[in-house]
Amino acid sequence: MAISGTTTKSSASANGTQHSFAYGFKIFANGDLTVIVRSATGSETVKVLDTDYIVTNAGNANGGNVLFKFNTGNSSDAHFSSSDKRPQSGETVLIRRNLTLTQGTDYVENDPFPAASHEDALDRLTMITQQIQENVDRSIKLSRTNTMTSTEFTVGA
Repeated sequence: MAISGTTTKSSASANGTQHSFAYGFKIFANGDLTVIVRSATGSETVKVLDTDYIVTNAGNANGGNVLFKFNTGNSSDAHFSSSDKRPQSGETVLIRRNLTLTQGTDYVENDPFPAASHEDALDRLTMITQQIQENVDRSIKLSRTNTMTSTEFTVGA
């Protein structure tokens, strides 16, 4: 599959009862997401996979959902928890693709060329590049014509 989109994150407002939040981009594994809940006052809390939420549709090109845990009344539900983990009204849920920066494909000499795993490796590299670009886009930058030779700040915030 070719990566034709550049979406690496999604954001939605919470209402205290909603437990399902969609993400519209491919991930390879459930752990390829970082889920952050931002309060109305601006504090951010990184949520924990399988403790606070579960992920659906890893591997699907169209994405899936983050399901926050709560007391569904059925302890066999994958997103059941005795305590309510759903984001509250006034909070914002941010779902970011966050791949580990590793190379997972190993080509063995004299084996048939693995087209599917090679395509996945290229997709992964494209996703990592997009992830890094999203971080760069949020950073403080010097103008292209700036001749400053050190970007070290010597004065505290």
